[in-house]
Amino acid sequence: MATSRTLAAAAACAALAVGAVTGCSSSGGFGDSSAKQTSGGKQSLTVLIATSGEAETAAVKAATADWTQKTGNTVTVQIASDINQQLGQAFAGGNPPDLFYVNSDQFANYAKGGSLYPYGDQIPDAADFSEQLRKAFSRDGKLTCLPKDSSTLGLAINTTLWQRAGLTEADYPTTWQQLADVAAKLTKDGVTGLVTTPEYQRLGVFMKQAGGWITNPEQSAMTADSPADRQALEYVQSLLKAGTAKYVSEVDAGWGGEALGKGKAAMTIEGNWLKGAMAKDYPNVPYKVLPLPAGPAGQGTLAFSTCWGIAAKSTHQAAGVDLVKHLTSAAQQLEFANDFGVMPSRTTALATYAEKYPESKAWVDGVAHAQSPVTVAGFTKVLTQFNTDLQSLRTGDPATVLGNLQRNGEQALKNAK
Repeated sequence: MATSRTLAAAAACAALAVGAVTGCSSSGGFGDSSAKQTSGGKQSLTVLIATSGEAETAAVKAATADWTQKTGNTVTVQIASDINQQLGQAFAGGNPPDLFYVNSDQFANYAKGGSLYPYGDQIPDAADFSEQLRKAFSRDGKLTCLPKDSSTLGLAINTTLWQRAGLTEADYPTTWQQLADVAAKLTKDGVTGLVTTPEYQRLGVFMKQAGGWITNPEQSAMTADSPADRQALEYVQSLLKAGTAKYVSEVDAGWGGEALGKGKAAMTIEGNWLKGAMAKDYPNVPYKVLPLPAGPAGQGTLAFSTCWGIAAKSTHQAAGVDLVKHLTSAAQQLEFANDFGVMPSRTTALATYAEKYPESKAWVDGVAHAQSPVTVAGFTKVLTQFNTDLQSLRTGDPATVLGNLQRNGEQALKNAK
């Protein structure tokens, strides 16, 4: 699963990917750009994925193997070490895979460069995918690729540390003030109340809860330099200055789940990929996932997804669409949920998932008030700089951080037109 745990690292190679996809030709690795589409059985497809671990790898291979038995085609699943970089190089070299994971933050770059085959109009039940997810993977109002899963962020707490601090279920925070209060009570004996990563993919929840965001809903204008966003960053800064919130690097952890599992954080902000990671790495650490506390404008979280991209010049597009239909079917999405913890992107399957996994209720409920990431072509550098500025938020000036984001974003939007 290409989770947001990897987004910050992926952004570092975005410049290569953006440049590589523009004006490139591709052939799916099986012919030149003028090759005709292959029809009939026994076609050989290559699938490139960015996996979250052995469980996801095995699940995708099993799902594609099931499809090969039904169709007579063959599929080779390749595991990317850095999917954005590898796709950028593959597009530039004219040798991309037939199918591949596309992160929401890179979708617009690939779509603008003409590297994606738009197959959304071939999916008769596309409406079963939420409007939010369909919008994230559409260009010029047309659905380009299907979201393979969905993820939101919640507040995960170490219940042992919670009880040790004398807190009960009645103390579960539902407001910013309550979050600050419990973070203070939990910060002692080498434990920090709230630990998270210094990136907009986590701290952005406070912008949403304050009633702000980086752009307007149409992503046609910047709205970063606003009183709501300043209020959000000033709130986070107050926790950092108080020492009741820290970034993962300050507690010698790589991400929020590690900090929670090692008992260095009593609370963290993470998505539903935490479930599989905790089961694998910290099976004896009890934890609970709560809805994120509401801010001045109400509840808010962030949504993440990845779509199944098909190369624009693949010689196996029809077979590729058929494979995507299989991989995104309700039954298969529930299999993936069982195997490695992702939430289905189909609304019908998500309802079934919620009934089967009540411990994931906070993540599921978050879909209703989730903010999708910015998906503007060429915007990755803007967000990378924003994340860099957020690293020094404790001593920085929120107004300056947002002013820089506003100016950089306006230039990116102008270039994207």
